[in-house]
Amino acid sequence: MNAKGQQIPLWQQLQSVATVLQAVRNGVSGTAALTDISAPSRPGVQALTFQVLRSLGRAEALRTLLVKRVPPAWVDALLCTALALTWREQDAPYEAFTLVNQAVEATKKNAAVSAQAGFVNACLRRFLRERSAMVGSTDNDPVASWNHPKWWIDRVQKEWPNRWQDILKANNRKAPMSLRVNVRRTTTSRYLATLKTAGLNALAAGPYGVILDQAKPVLELSGFAQGMVSVQDGAAQLAAPLLLSGLELVGPIHVLDACAAPGGKTAHLLEIADCQVIAIDIDPVRCDRIHETLRRLGLRAKVLTGDAAYPAAWWDGQQFDAILLDAPCSASGIVRRHPDIRWLRRESDIAQLALIQAKLLNTLWPLLKPHGRLLYCTCSVFRSEGEDQIQTFLAHNTGATLLPSPGHLMPQDGANGGSVPDNPACDHDGFYFALLEKAAA
Repeated sequence: MNAKGQQIPLWQQLQSVATVLQAVRNGVSGTAALTDISAPSRPGVQALTFQVLRSLGRAEALRTLLVKRVPPAWVDALLCTALALTWREQDAPYEAFTLVNQAVEATKKNAAVSAQAGFVNACLRRFLRERSAMVGSTDNDPVASWNHPKWWIDRVQKEWPNRWQDILKANNRKAPMSLRVNVRRTTTSRYLATLKTAGLNALAAGPYGVILDQAKPVLELSGFAQGMVSVQDGAAQLAAPLLLSGLELVGPIHVLDACAAPGGKTAHLLEIADCQVIAIDIDPVRCDRIHETLRRLGLRAKVLTGDAAYPAAWWDGQQFDAILLDAPCSASGIVRRHPDIRWLRRESDIAQLALIQAKLLNTLWPLLKPHGRLLYCTCSVFRSEGEDQIQTFLAHNTGATLLPSPGHLMPQDGANGGSVPDNPACDHDGFYFALLEKAAA
């Protein structure tokens, strides 16, 4: 169904999912690829696409058993889509034979590959006949079992030998819809009551967070358009209060939010304290999103388009009381929200990103006042983007002190793992936080 209650044919949705999957395989982010899907079809296509991406390793292993030669790119994407949606019967969104029939119909209605319909039909019907044996024969393949690239599995296993399975399992689960309450407009308890009145179940998670039982389009949320809440994961909600806690200054706090788009953390800073915030991002389109976020919430910041790594082009020479550096990273901690990330990243990306993070740290540190604080954070579970990065920085900057910080938070849901003080529901993405204080001059 689309937003108007009109039925979108399943074969048409499968065509779109295959197109998105083909784009991801070509290096396009899933978010960008989905924007090319018509608005009425997009919600259903996104839900199916995410399910496919969470089972892509298994689907590709099964496809290898079914065919000797990889078929044309779009046909292969459609075939893997159908396999990902049918391989585990209890998780299939539709009856298996319906999915097969509609995948064949999707092939027939694509003029460029309609001649491949018989091939798709033969492969999928054979899979249904031999499903149990084929699935069993791929169980020993780690990529099929964990649905992550082999290098990713190996890296997580090496860096987190006692937790790697939990991390990968969490990545393959759906993330909840987490909201941050704008305390300048309401309180968590009042907003929970508002949701209850609207017939929505939710629970509090930390001083600012609310987790919905069921996700809803943001414009259907009470108070969203009026700036009462924003969508933000529980781990990301730790950043602003961690940076500002303990800063005792007279007058507004002068803060730099580096790499700020889309503006969630910028807004949170302004919601909880009297700050003069400069928010900078290299992408002008993403800077527009910061402006949109602030307008909706009724907040103000100075938004600059520029490269935080080259302050000579934008800095006025006035040092900051606090700097929030949410550095570009692999995004390996938010895979449950963006399941395409694991298939887009390459192992070589991690070292390149670590160099960018180090440059930003070393460049922005001189912009901080004595006794000022810099919060370094990444949405990554890889040590080279977290703990290793900070230990290297501390070794070369004796005037920096690491204050009590969460360090690495692993992605997990409320049903698994213990709670943490600021997120009792224990349902959050993977993140790394390090709070650094600068010594007196």
